Amino acid sequence: MALKKATIVLEGGATRGIFTSGALDYLMEQDIYFSDVIGVSAGACNAVDYVSRQPGRTRECMIPNTKDMKYINGVKDTIREKSLMNMDLIFDKYPNELIPFDFDAYFQSEMHCELVTTNCLTGNAEYMTETEDPDRLMKICRASSSMPLVTPMVNIDGVPYLDGGLADSVPIRRAQKLGNEKIIVILTRNQGYRKKVISTAVQKLYRQAYKSYPNAVRTIFRRSFIYNKTMNYLDQLEKRGEIYVLRPHVKPVSRLEQHPDVLHAFYEHGYHLMERKTEEMLKYLEQ
Repeated sequence: MALKKATIVLEGGATRGIFTSGALDYLMEQDIYFSDVIGVSAGACNAVDYVSRQPGRTRECMIPNTKDMKYINGVKDTIREKSLMNMDLIFDKYPNELIPFDFDAYFQSEMHCELVTTNCLTGNAEYMTETEDPDRLMKICRASSSMPLVTPMVNIDGVPYLDGGLADSVPIRRAQKLGNEKIIVILTRNQGYRKKVISTAVQKLYRQAYKSYPNAVRTIFRRSFIYNKTMNYLDQLEKRGEIYVLRPHVKPVSRLEQHPDVLHAFYEHGYHLMERKTEEMLKYLEQ
């Protein structure tokens, strides 16, 4: 089937991204692909697996079935690696050994894929692409998924980056700039969710951890305001029928959920919700 001229935007949310995995797996099984993809954080991981046309891969990565595949570190490993997440496992051993990523299919794809990162020097979102270097592609994915305080910054071309969701959690305006009339957004939170302002105590932690990166700290502190403003804008666009939004109808999992049954259930919810909504989505695309 030919690519549908539309942009699909994939929100992050760490393990909440398993909902998106289910939705995309159903689309891939139906051979439904879009011309443009923008992924943020866990959404970036989903995005590359969608472009490489590998249904089930993100699910396998996010629901480890053996101890060796566990990507959330214990206390000792967290202290030693200075990271709550085993990022080397996720972005090196998984794609190159344990759960192979099809780099050839990705680089040969006609889909345009952007992965959102936050530049720690400027505090701004960057919409990064890579069309030939496997290591750099995985480094961009790692940067997009590097949650502040619990994972290290990632240096790309000499610039430090963190989680793309800090600067642009749901890049709807970026999607509009790409020029496609139709935009599909997959969120990992329920209708009406809004972020709370960061507490004073946590603000102190950020200031201490990133004292050399004042623009990044400013972006982190403004995140809830920007996110909530974006959600209000999305609601307006959705009501006017200008975009199509898929979001969970059940309570989302926590962002560091580890229980396989809980993750499987949220994955199945995403899969079957997309199954029920695909006809509605296709009608939106044809309008």
